[in-house]
Amino acid sequence: MFLAIDSSAGTSVAIVDGSGVTLAHCSSHDPRGHAENIGVLLQRALEEAGVHPADLTSVVMGVGPGPFTGLRVGMAAASAFAHSRGIPLLPVISHDAYGWHSDKDCVVITDARRGEVAVSYYQVAEKMRRTLGPFLAKPAELDELLGDARSVLRVSLDSISAADLARAALAFQAGGLSFPNPSPVYLRAPDVTVKP
Repeated sequence: MFLAIDSSAGTSVAIVDGSGVTLAHCSSHDPRGHAENIGVLLQRALEEAGVHPADLTSVVMGVGPGPFTGLRVGMAAASAFAHSRGIPLLPVISHDAYGWHSDKDCVVITDARRGEVAVSYYQVAEKMRRTLGPFLAKPAELDELLGDARSVLRVSLDSISAADLARAALAFQAGGLSFPNPSPVYLRAPDVTVKP
């Protein structure tokens, strides 16, 4: 049984069983209230699913792309939960929540702020599916950057489903695919840096 957490766009928490059935899915679309919402959503998801933390066997963690602070909150919660229970932590690129389940080639787009978007390209016929990205782009540059894929269906997401993220992790396991590194995908440097 999977606990899935993503805070790359709003905050989403889900409990999904080993066959991919969603037992609970709780979310907040607040783009800045991740720290305030994550604990409440975790509690609510466990209650709605009627499961105890000891029933969970893996934690699926959305690694972005996403903004620095928001993404870090969800990843810290997922890591802490997995570590405290001694269960596997499964990192998944957040765009995979949609791209892995699309029945046609598609380009997944999320807001990266500052007039830019985060972009990933998925091809159904490929084993890995995500064949390009995630990368940053200005919307006006997308046609040029996508090249031959410029005419592919484009899907703009304002939220990421933790339940779909868990199903992407299940697909990775079923296909014998490697999970990405458990590192945040920010795509740009943080605003604040420490001087040496």
